[in-house]
Amino acid sequence: MQAIILAAGMGRRLGKYTRDNTKCMLPVNGVRLIDRMLEQLCQLKLSRLVIVVGYKGQELMDHIGNRYDDRLTIEYAMNPIYDKTNNIYSLALVKDKLTEDDTLLIESDLILDDSLFKMILDDPFPNLALVAKYETWMDGTMVRIDKDNNIVNFVPKKAFRYSEVDTYYKTVNVYKFSKEFSTKVYVPFLDAYCKVMGDNEYYEQVLRVITLLDQANLKALPIGNKPWYEIDDVQDKDIAETIFSPEKDKLYKYHIRYGGYWRFPQMLDFCYLVNPFFPTKRMREEMRANFDVLLTQYPSGMAINSLLAGKYFGISSQYIVVGNGAAELIKSLMSHLMDNGSKIGVVYPTFEEYPNRLTKDAIVPFFPDNEDLHYTADDLKSFFGSKDIKALLMINPDNPSGNFIPREDVLSLADWCAEREISLLVDESFVDFSDDGPTNSLLDDSILETHPQLLVMKSISKSYGVPGLRLGVLAGVNTDLLDKMKKDVAIWNINSFAEFYMQIFNKYESFYKVACQEFVNERDRFAKQLSLIPYLRVIPTQANFFLCQVISKYTSHQLTVLLLKDYNILIKNCDSKTGLEGKNYIRIAIRDQRDNDILVEALKRL
Repeated sequence: MQAIILAAGMGRRLGKYTRDNTKCMLPVNGVRLIDRMLEQLCQLKLSRLVIVVGYKGQELMDHIGNRYDDRLTIEYAMNPIYDKTNNIYSLALVKDKLTEDDTLLIESDLILDDSLFKMILDDPFPNLALVAKYETWMDGTMVRIDKDNNIVNFVPKKAFRYSEVDTYYKTVNVYKFSKEFSTKVYVPFLDAYCKVMGDNEYYEQVLRVITLLDQANLKALPIGNKPWYEIDDVQDKDIAETIFSPEKDKLYKYHIRYGGYWRFPQMLDFCYLVNPFFPTKRMREEMRANFDVLLTQYPSGMAINSLLAGKYFGISSQYIVVGNGAAELIKSLMSHLMDNGSKIGVVYPTFEEYPNRLTKDAIVPFFPDNEDLHYTADDLKSFFGSKDIKALLMINPDNPSGNFIPREDVLSLADWCAEREISLLVDESFVDFSDDGPTNSLLDDSILETHPQLLVMKSISKSYGVPGLRLGVLAGVNTDLLDKMKKDVAIWNINSFAEFYMQIFNKYESFYKVACQEFVNERDRFAKQLSLIPYLRVIPTQANFFLCQVISKYTSHQLTVLLLKDYNILIKNCDSKTGLEGKNYIRIAIRDQRDNDILVEALKRL
């Protein structure tokens, strides 16, 4: 068995990274692609390795030097017109070598799990292509396969149909060809194709022709969840550096992204919080049906969006301001709510976006004095009664504890605050997940009008399962404050998709209430499953997450790292949260039954 690496391309999309080097010289986490690949090939006992070079070819050969002489026999072929040809020409340059031995054909811009080369070599079938089930990041040649893993068609870019992606596999660009297949089939077709179509083509096109003529006898070998990435641009580099980061860095690399985990479809995200049972399929279909017009039209300004948000929650439009997520409103609110020298009461641990907008001197902290982090409205009255504060922040249910104060007690606290001229800010982003669901909300004209000191924040992203739309609202009768905030944000601070979602929501409101009850049922079931894990103490919650203390076997950091490394599951280590430092707490989002059971099974194995 020999190997051929195609490494002649210029890699223009990588910009500065390929200005002075060919693409395979790109470092990923400090290791060049070519060095990683050569180390992997050294383990295979190959008869020889042929590298086709072109752009900056001499630099590549100088870099490789003689470092592998005792483990690999390396030969080079030069593509002098790399800037005028595609990879079919590079392969045609070494077609005679293809006919001399069984061959691994590899493209040089890949980063692969160490097991994949052995996987394709150990498979007894002589002619194989490594393939991966289609994911949104993938580009280039796709294939269709039958139930026996025969490749029945190669799908080039021009023939790609998004309506058919469920049937597609992406070629990993690692092939195994037998000497007989290369000699009798591939090379003759390669010669004919180049004569007819020229040199500015791709070698997969030859495989497509052979397959259409039912001559290929080429099978696909699906790689499952084994990691790999094809690096064509700077974002590919960034994602590859996250997937293939050293164990000590992997958790950090994911967390600093603050989301965007749809780029890692193999990962289960139990860190970020969202409703797993809404929107409904029908609502999604309505959004999709209007995609073209929403993409090409400007959204409305704040006046219309306040009207829509008021309709959404059944309150007057002058009492509500819409944000590009609650985070946008938190930033504005904190700047307007606090005067120089004034202080705000904050219940810890909390959602850090609020205190991060304040100076340390402006915060009067309250820490629950019990292992479940439980507290009541009376506890807050007792503690803050002697404190000089202008405002009091309460998240209800609380994040990350899941502590919940019933609505009548919150209103009692609001009355208490009004007597002391204290603004009460209640973030009820998780209240719809409580046992009585949306009936616990404070978003009601009569409540707001009879409690003028009350401000209510709500993240639509979390409760309604649409974090990609970035929607949040703040409500209250302090219209002077709301008007200032409306002037704070951009004139088009939400997009047309978010606006349309608010417009149609009320048609689906009854389904939302059903989804909330479905969620409560799954939370109860999931709690029983988590309680069986002997090294976790599960804290009761009324939110869409569980705060758990790791009481034996691991630290919270160790458990978080192990779940990501061994099971590709991301949870939240709460050691960095004020009030939980060093106490080994983790936060686990509640997803649907299938995903929750996968996490439970992983915890059991650990």
